[in-house]
Amino acid sequence: MSDTYVNVGYASAKIGMGRRAAVLVVDWQLAFTDPRFELGGLPRLHAARDNTALLLKSARAAGIPVAACYTAYCSQKDMPLWKVAAVRREFFYGHECTEMDPKIYDPSDFTYCKNAPSMFFQTPLITWLVKENVDTVFVTGCTTSGCVRATIVDAFSYGFRVQVIEDCCGDAEQGPHDDTMRDVGRRYADVIDRATAEQWIHAQAKSAR
Repeated sequence: MSDTYVNVGYASAKIGMGRRAAVLVVDWQLAFTDPRFELGGLPRLHAARDNTALLLKSARAAGIPVAACYTAYCSQKDMPLWKVAAVRREFFYGHECTEMDPKIYDPSDFTYCKNAPSMFFQTPLITWLVKENVDTVFVTGCTTSGCVRATIVDAFSYGFRVQVIEDCCGDAEQGPHDDTMRDVGRRYADVIDRATAEQWIHAQAKSAR
């Protein structure tokens, strides 16, 4: 089947890995992983969360830096005009839904709050990445078509090599997930799986010994 995008030159290069990578973890907070909350009962997200937890175990053991974020607000006065009801009702500082999922959280990570879809928008992430001498980012989290995509686009825009770990990202439905992966893979990022990322991580750890 013909692919018009490929025919006119999209997906014509591979980005590849640089010298030093970090793992970016988008919004693996209880709001998206705990069924007590409105957005927390989505099986596709739970599977991606579990894959992310395994990836993070490998990354931390190898000394790969990890930045994780959650979303929260003081009130609707400092909140963008979200069309998602649960965000407007629950995503406030101190609400349990804003806590990081215990399968994801580790005190050694750089964990911070964001207030827009992208991990980069008006946050200290760039400063941290520069201090860590990072040129490559592994992107994980939820949701694929929302905050994950926004983070991918900003990482690309800032000049990082973007590696999106497909099975460590989740969405409410498979269609938007697949569409997003296909589209960012044409334009901004390499789309890989957890096994491929872990192979690189283990190779880095071995070479550092």
